[in-house]
Amino acid sequence: MMAKLKIKNCAVNTATFGFQAPLSKVIEEVARAGFGAIAPWRREVEGHDLKALAKQICDAGLKVTGYCRSDYFTGAAVARKASLKANIKALDEAAELGASHFTLVVGTGRDLPLARSQVEDGVAQLLEHARDVGVRLALEPLHPVYAADRACINTIAQGLAMCQRIEGKTRKPMLGLLVDAYHVWWDPALEASVKAAGHRIFGFHVSDWLMPVRDVLNDRGMMGDGVIDLPTIRGLVETAGYKGFTEVEIFSTENWWKKPMDETCRVMKERLLTRV
Repeated sequence: MMAKLKIKNCAVNTATFGFQAPLSKVIEEVARAGFGAIAPWRREVEGHDLKALAKQICDAGLKVTGYCRSDYFTGAAVARKASLKANIKALDEAAELGASHFTLVVGTGRDLPLARSQVEDGVAQLLEHARDVGVRLALEPLHPVYAADRACINTIAQGLAMCQRIEGKTRKPMLGLLVDAYHVWWDPALEASVKAAGHRIFGFHVSDWLMPVRDVLNDRGMMGDGVIDLPTIRGLVETAGYKGFTEVEIFSTENWWKKPMDETCRVMKERLLTRV
């Protein structure tokens, strides 16, 4: 039987609040609610003092899980070169913030084999800088519904195979996976894929898949409001050896993004303790 979650072992991805407040205020709210970590986005950091934000996060007793997210690795040569430059800069920011990993949402294209080849090449190049600054890279497989516009990596098995081709077998990988229940719950090979991923699982995200979904990007549900068997998926991830934070990431333009942050925190805490 799985142990119940403790809120200090849970994290909040700042997108859950819909970017309605400055990051400094979000840090205060997350810490006040008793969570143990936070995952900020580049848009919130841009133009602000990174050292001051890092100090505030540390002083609040929080850790940083992921830093969200990469520019796409696909497209024309000029675009890929610009993306690599932007991703290197983002890695430097992630290091300054003390992030555990930099989240990679990889992009796609009409020619999926070509897109995957471009992703593999770009990630391999970025990995060199990741090693230099000491920030791991976490590939995030997205649900197949996003294969046309956001990500050509859509299963854990695909992501793991790419990690192994790029980095080979190692006990302390710098390239791994972010397992987001919203994106992988449907996969008939989920149990075997999570087990195989093992020590390459760098992050675990939770939310819920609503029925009906009004918007596949921005209509995620609070845990327990949809169809995902979150306790089972958490059990698979933890059995595979993951010991990191359980992180809430909810995109919800018509519901949770309209609510006060303290209300969202209250409901998140209740659902993490009873539905995950």
